[in-house]
Amino acid sequence: MTRLVAGGDLAHRLQDAFPGTVESWDDAWVWVQPGRLVELCRWLRETPDLAFDFLSSISAVDYIEHFELVYHLTSIRHNHRAVVKARVYGRERPTAPSVVSVWRGANLQEREIWDLMGVAFEGHPNMKRIMLWEGFPGHPHRKDHLGG
Repeated sequence: MTRLVAGGDLAHRLQDAFPGTVESWDDAWVWVQPGRLVELCRWLRETPDLAFDFLSSISAVDYIEHFELVYHLTSIRHNHRAVVKARVYGRERPTAPSVVSVWRGANLQEREIWDLMGVAFEGHPNMKRIMLWEGFPGHPHRKDHLGG
């Protein structure tokens, strides 16, 4: 079974490496500021004793006042996992940096989040709809979507 890296342990490591980036944590995850996601995720992948070489999934949750991005990371080498979360604010054009340059597997997942939730990923190589057609009105998984 894959061991969870405790949110507090990961938060302290991240605070040391990226002062001011960690917002909060609990036993299961750590909240970070979205602006430094790319360098933070690259560090999580490249730090030898962490080695989060696999992005299991990215998901998004609409809380009306903000969107929550949830990154599930796994280290195949060390058989451990972690959850990193970031809040993205704004309803008109919420954005976060793309982590495709860190994990190629983020490509389709970020496109799905854009398509269904409307969170755009800056620096993504092909930020266009993946499930719905171009011109579809809105993003159907948002709580405020009224349908077309």
